[in-house]
Amino acid sequence: MNQKLFPISALLLGVLYLINSMLFVVDQRKYAVVFSFGEIKRVIEEPGLSLKLPSPLQNVLFFDRRIMTIDNPEAERFITSEKKNLLVDSYVKWRIVDPRKFFISFKGDERLAQDRLSQLVKSALNEEFTKRTVRELISEQREQVMQGIKKKVIEDTREIGIEIVDVRLKRVDLLAEISDSVYRRMEAERKRVANELRSTGAAESEKIRADAERQRDVILAQAYREAQKIKGEGDAKANAIYNEAFNRDPQFAQFYRSLEAYRNTFTDKKDVMVLEPNNEFLKFMKKSK
Repeated sequence: MNQKLFPISALLLGVLYLINSMLFVVDQRKYAVVFSFGEIKRVIEEPGLSLKLPSPLQNVLFFDRRIMTIDNPEAERFITSEKKNLLVDSYVKWRIVDPRKFFISFKGDERLAQDRLSQLVKSALNEEFTKRTVRELISEQREQVMQGIKKKVIEDTREIGIEIVDVRLKRVDLLAEISDSVYRRMEAERKRVANELRSTGAAESEKIRADAERQRDVILAQAYREAQKIKGEGDAKANAIYNEAFNRDPQFAQFYRSLEAYRNTFTDKKDVMVLEPNNEFLKFMKKSK
């Protein structure tokens, strides 16, 4: 009985091994490339269970489809248009977008791809740095430099199945022997610009102040003119009213005007006037009989 079961068990094991060698699972984070005697037969991008011919008729190679990073452990030296040495620390974000081209270019070896990308980035950095000064690279045109590097690397990797997601400079340092002189020159330049801005601001301030004073004088003159006009009109109306009232009672008018004269004359207790008792000016101060 056992002798009969042994061939059956061996057959089942063989069938299971054959089925296992024909089935494989594609992870959502991977590409699957099916080969037949070194030739690419198909590329599978959708995750799930897939089928192939048993080995060695067909084999499967998996490539990572996630974004990967190349981060150089040491800063590299580049020369600017001023012949100044800079230490630059950069990194690259990349991913495989065409597994077929990627395999043809690098035989599926990610280390070869990283070495190639590092060389391309270094070449792009050198090209951009040699066209610019230290100040432009550090502050004024840093973003333009990044865009130029990224554009050039994208063009160089277009035919090798790789997409460049981003290229960034983490650090740009001057070498110790030139950093002090460059910083002093930059400081002097900033001071010159600051002094120019202060001078321009002072001139603008004087101009604004002079214009404000001129406008103030014009407004005051206009206001004084209007006030005098209104005052004249008021005095004219007041005189007309006084005349009308005085014409109705001339004796009262004479008495009122005398009181006004007394009030304007004797403004201080020390004021003294020497007049004859029968002077017309004092007639309203005499006791009536």
